[in-house]
Amino acid sequence: MELKMKSIKGMTLALLMLIAAMAGCIGTEDETTEEAEEEKAAFLDASDAGYTYASDVDNHRSLMQDLCDIKTAASDSNWDEAKNIYTNGKNAEKSDGSYRTLAGFAAAAGKNHNYDAFYGADGSIGAHIMAAMDGTGDFAGASDTVRYQGIAKLTANMGMVGYTIHELNAAVAKADAGNTDNDSGAPHNWDEGWAFFHGPDEHWSCSPAYTMKKRAADYGTETDGVSNALAASEQAMVDGLAALQAGDKDGYDAATETVIKNIIITYSQATLKYTMKMDSNESAEKYQAEGYAFWKTMEAYAAPYTDGCYNMAVHMVFMMGDIDASACDAFIWTNGSMDSTGENDTCYNTVTHQVSTDVSSEAECDGYAAMYFQDMYGAEKINEIVNLSDASKHGTSYDVAPHLAMVWAHYGISEAEIGTYQ
Repeated sequence: MELKMKSIKGMTLALLMLIAAMAGCIGTEDETTEEAEEEKAAFLDASDAGYTYASDVDNHRSLMQDLCDIKTAASDSNWDEAKNIYTNGKNAEKSDGSYRTLAGFAAAAGKNHNYDAFYGADGSIGAHIMAAMDGTGDFAGASDTVRYQGIAKLTANMGMVGYTIHELNAAVAKADAGNTDNDSGAPHNWDEGWAFFHGPDEHWSCSPAYTMKKRAADYGTETDGVSNALAASEQAMVDGLAALQAGDKDGYDAATETVIKNIIITYSQATLKYTMKMDSNESAEKYQAEGYAFWKTMEAYAAPYTDGCYNMAVHMVFMMGDIDASACDAFIWTNGSMDSTGENDTCYNTVTHQVSTDVSSEAECDGYAAMYFQDMYGAEKINEIVNLSDASKHGTSYDVAPHLAMVWAHYGISEAEIGTYQ
């Protein structure tokens, strides 16, 4: 009987220990879940600005804080720390303990943007940024002021705009292939695009979206204090996500085009502003560096539309857009009012249907020829102005609007959308 009671007591004790162990396990699981929830930053909520994410892009959104930290390090001329954050990451930790980095994207080949094809090299975005980080290439011999502007502006603008365009194009490609799953398909890439373009509301001052806000204020292109370009881009992102989810190709193609158009508007304003301000006696090199960084953000998407035809009679270049050299042979002296009995008074191009206002006679009109074709002339002139090694450009205010006019025509951008510097 005593043995039996001992057995019962032993079994009871074992059962109690098992229950306690199970309770401990359950308690540990609850604590782990709570800790995981607590570890997620408060700023990683469901939306940024007016855009609500369809998938989990918290890691991508966290990269924006790296941009802020890079800027802070560079402002102290701490190039090593700025480069360390850029190349190794700091805030966007992945589940495996590694970090998402801007350098990982910027230096990569095969991305869905135009930069590498335009510059003729893989990782061209990264090459521009690293030149500023290391004081080499275009930044060889540059002052701390110039290097800071290069690092701060190229990472936040050329880097993140390139990343955004890549993701939007990747989303379009997936949608075209029929993959519209929120978590693995087109909507996920589209979400990443907004994460890189705007990012968390708490860190958006380091984003391309914030550049839109600032340049709209400069050029009076706001409505009730909100950037028209940013409002249009945000709405396009919202509409584009819905179109991707619905498999509406016309809708998501139009949304992508709207975002690109407004990127061109913003970085045109930025290039206009800082090249204009280069007449400053104290800050010319700073403004030149800012103009350089903002121009490089848009150059790959603008330069192809800056071709021109040189006229040997009047020694001027007429901006034509994206043309073949043969178009320079297509100018004729004709009657502008199309009156068959009227006098010829207009130099008209039969290919582009443009009228040259640079000439006033048939002899001058004959001064255009294919041999005088100027490939990407407008871009070449802007690059001369923002050449960081050419201090002779300091002290002069430049108007680059004529070099960008055909870029705006290509993207359907009006003068009102560019605005006037306030």
